[in-house]
Amino acid sequence: MTLSWKSGGVLLGVVFFLAVLLVKPIGVSTQFVIFDGILWNAVDSAVVTQTAEGVTSSNAYLAKSDGKYAKAVANPLNYSFVFVIAMMLGAAVSVWARGGLDRAERTMPALWRANFGDGAGKRYLAAFIGGFVVLYGARLAGGCTSGHMMSGMMQTSISGYIFALGAFAAAIPTAMMLYKEG
Repeated sequence: MTLSWKSGGVLLGVVFFLAVLLVKPIGVSTQFVIFDGILWNAVDSAVVTQTAEGVTSSNAYLAKSDGKYAKAVANPLNYSFVFVIAMMLGAAVSVWARGGLDRAERTMPALWRANFGDGAGKRYLAAFIGGFVVLYGARLAGGCTSGHMMSGMMQTSISGYIFALGAFAAAIPTAMMLYKEG
């Protein structure tokens, strides 16, 4: 079954609305910080510690907000972390349900090939750098696109609308410069 972009948008809106109504707004970039903390704590058990007041960390970022992130590192099986894992599994199930990816889709999209050639190394490097910049910017801004734009706009947050305006004001000219072909 293939959904149109309109049906997919409505379905996404319903999911976001239900998440805000029943649990909390959706946002995922913090969970990458939590995952880093889990890996760090596995190597150095002194990163997250239990005190009389609760869980804290020797790392100022994990210890902020009364140890909120340190608690998530100590007990990662919480709604937000499981949500991120479920997103990845859901994407895999979606690809599998539509018959998988053919070899061309897995290695090089036609639009990329038309603009930058067949070099897989260049594609992977660009994807890594782009992902790094987006995640770094998301942490500087205190959230990610799903938290600021999608959940924020749904809650009529002025900062959500400003973020969306800025994101599109930067993304559209960038895409036009990068993808002249197609």
